[in-house]
Amino acid sequence: MKQYDILTVGDLCADLVLMGEDLVPGFGQEEKLIDGYALRMGGSCSIFACQAAKLGMRVGIVGVVGDDAFGQIVLDTLEKSGVDISLVKIDPNIETGLSVHLQEPGDRSILTHLGSIEAAKPEDVSEDMLHSTRHLHIGSYFLLEQMQLAFSSMAKEVKRAGGTVSLDTNWDPEERWGHGLADLLKSVDVFLPNENELQAITKMDNLTDGLRRLKEVIPVVAVKLGDEGGLVQQGNEVWKAIVPEVRIVDTIGAGDSFDAGFLAGFLGGLPVDGSLAMGCACGTASVTAAGGTAGQPRKAELNKWLEQIQVSCVKRS
Repeated sequence: MKQYDILTVGDLCADLVLMGEDLVPGFGQEEKLIDGYALRMGGSCSIFACQAAKLGMRVGIVGVVGDDAFGQIVLDTLEKSGVDISLVKIDPNIETGLSVHLQEPGDRSILTHLGSIEAAKPEDVSEDMLHSTRHLHIGSYFLLEQMQLAFSSMAKEVKRAGGTVSLDTNWDPEERWGHGLADLLKSVDVFLPNENELQAITKMDNLTDGLRRLKEVIPVVAVKLGDEGGLVQQGNEVWKAIVPEVRIVDTIGAGDSFDAGFLAGFLGGLPVDGSLAMGCACGTASVTAAGGTAGQPRKAELNKWLEQIQVSCVKRS
């Protein structure tokens, strides 16, 4: 048996979420009062790792944090969630990455200091690590600049060892959608974009055409549709999941929790419609608490969420 069910390279950072009705800063030393804040671990791959571990997956994460308070928050959160942090380096010469989220009702703005987010390097991921996992999950592709050109060879190595690969690119800040992505997609078994990312990557104006373009390239494409749920394409078939309304505290990490739920189902042998239901359950639970990990369900709680939100998957030809 391999050591890990899932291995990922982490964009390790902290999230400071500021909440209020009007969070537009007033310069000239103007002081504003806000409604509240939350200080949590951030990072797409680290939030993903926590949710996967909470669902019973054996998860390892590679990455770097600074020797500071934010780095300790990251390590504590990962460890308490059940993630193996033995592959994370603590570098006293770097600051742990930080994102400040200005969370107003219905919208948010994000200010990010990269710091440790982009500190992982290809040499941090050994061949032994890649052979020790059933599955490699690649996230935050466009932020992990030092890793980009290595991800394709890493994916091929995992597949040579009998494993599978998933990808969630997140948004490209430069909106170029390159940096070796086309080559990497050839090795991806499960692609996990949101609707806007899928259209940008495929250069299609709508979801249907984007899915059609990917059909011959990637075996499984699971698309996040926000409060409209999600859908998954496998071959010529598409299933859609519809989720009911819930009270949204914030949406940080909801897509990452979706990814983890979907892959926990996929790696657990569920058909793609069952995996989609798990993804939507985890994504929906995530938005009910501040930060990316506080609302994540553990394995024992998942059935309750599935029953409560009544995810339905309808197969379409």
